[in-house]
Amino acid sequence: MRIAGTSYLDSMVNQMNLLSTQEYQLENEASTGQAVTAPSDNPAAMAEALNLQTASSAATQYTQNISTLQTRATIAGNALTSLQKIVEQASEIATSTDGTSTPAQMEADAAQVTQLIQQAAQLMNTQDGNDYVFAGTANSGVPFTVTTDSSGNVTAVTYSGNSEVTQSDIAQNGSISVDAPGENNSGTGARGIISDSRYGADLFNHLISLQNDLSSGNTSAISATDAPDLTNDDNNIIYQVAANGAAQDQLTAAASFASTQQTGLQTSLTNVAGANLTQTLTQLSQTQNSYQAALQTSSQFMQMQQYVLSLLP
Repeated sequence: MRIAGTSYLDSMVNQMNLLSTQEYQLENEASTGQAVTAPSDNPAAMAEALNLQTASSAATQYTQNISTLQTRATIAGNALTSLQKIVEQASEIATSTDGTSTPAQMEADAAQVTQLIQQAAQLMNTQDGNDYVFAGTANSGVPFTVTTDSSGNVTAVTYSGNSEVTQSDIAQNGSISVDAPGENNSGTGARGIISDSRYGADLFNHLISLQNDLSSGNTSAISATDAPDLTNDDNNIIYQVAANGAAQDQLTAAASFASTQQTGLQTSLTNVAGANLTQTLTQLSQTQNSYQAALQTSSQFMQMQQYVLSLLP
């Protein structure tokens, strides 16, 4: 036999279940700050939120790439600036050497050039972490090796890197390389720092030639060959320093853009999927009050039903 009021009780149970579900959802919104956490919450909003999250993740990766590149560009820029000073010192020695230079002075200058070669090699073996900055993409090993004779004079400086450079994404349709290979005599590709046949650059061999000509007192070779060659090297290093500065400026602009973009994406994501905390807390309070009222009503109804049942024969 169906007891009168059962349908009412079923309706009350359904209402309490609904209120309990709403209370859980609102508590989740209040704790996470997100009004949309599953496709069922709002399919259109969820689709838009996922697109925004994808774009935000990409922007975060761009920001990380930019930061890494900025560190590398700064390290490379410092080394290139120091290298430029070395070339200027060598050029000054070459241009100041003439027929009035004494053998002792030329020998002292030769020793200084030897030291400059060693210093330049150290700079060209600069590292960023475990990577050698000027080795191209073959950056796991020392790119420049200096060979000396029994007297300590440099006889050769060999390059074991390559002429390739890595491009890194810094925006949706933008990439950059802050690297330059130590040498590139292939005729194409990134401009080599020490040696590049396209621009008459061959710094280490030119410095070795200057060292040897100073030791032998060959002033005519110094003025006719060494000094002009070092001018080519100086011009090449000036280009490298300028290119590095331009890359650092580009990275600064890219970092600013990425930061602005990330802020905009986060704002849009909040607008699409974020919860209005004030409204959510108000609704949560109302739902909790309704749930408590439903519990009391249900309890009173069940007590009344039990009383009615006790009166039945």
